Amino acid sequence: MRATIRMLASVKPARYLEAGNPTGLTGLLTHPAPRSALIYLYSSTLDKLKAFPESSVYRQSVEALTRHRLKVVESFKPEGYDAWAKRAQENIDANPKAFATSSGSRKSIHDGRSFVTTQYSFEDPDDREEEWNGEEMRTIREGPRVQDPSPDFRDLNEEMSRRDMRGVEWEPEPPLEAAQVSEIENQIGAGLIEEVIQVAEGELRLVGTMVEAKVWEALEEKAPQGQWDYFARDQHTPGTQEPPNR
Repeated sequence: MRATIRMLASVKPARYLEAGNPTGLTGLLTHPAPRSALIYLYSSTLDKLKAFPESSVYRQSVEALTRHRLKVVESFKPEGYDAWAKRAQENIDANPKAFATSSGSRKSIHDGRSFVTTQYSFEDPDDREEEWNGEEMRTIREGPRVQDPSPDFRDLNEEMSRRDMRGVEWEPEPPLEAAQVSEIENQIGAGLIEEVIQVAEGELRLVGTMVEAKVWEALEEKAPQGQWDYFARDQHTPGTQEPPNR
């Protein structure tokens, strides 16, 4: 079914999926680099889960699912991946300042893996065609900004990192073949790979929210005694009927 949806969205099947093409699902376009995106998302999720106690059931279940899907994705390598990885490492070694792991840098480390983030754009948007989303437009205040700086201004480290990146070209990771993408989708069993990416993005945001709220800690106000008794197992359902006496 998933392969049929994607096949109907294209005029003719090809060896590689073209980024930005329809997937067959409304509003969901073909991702340009699903393998590297999922590895980054899963590694970031595993990193954030380390803030939870090891006894946390949520951490245990999410870690198990994330590691399983990460293993599936990493088991598929695009053609020419090893040669690309070697060139990428040589690029990083030749430009240490540009790829230093600092605030605002394009290089980061998650769960022991190094990543270089890039931005993809299918087409240049036209501001005249964009509709107002109803949100209030932010204004930039004039005058000195000593305390509480406006978020519209970039951090100094970020600006310095951008300067270091000027003139440094980054070669994108080779794409997976359509057959490889289809096999990943079949092994994960959660829809198109673009849907899997959306789920991974949502899980990463959820983990961050739960870490911020410290959900593993005890409630500040303890629940009244007997509050959860109604939801206890086998409290409101009759037991198995006893067999008749013979």
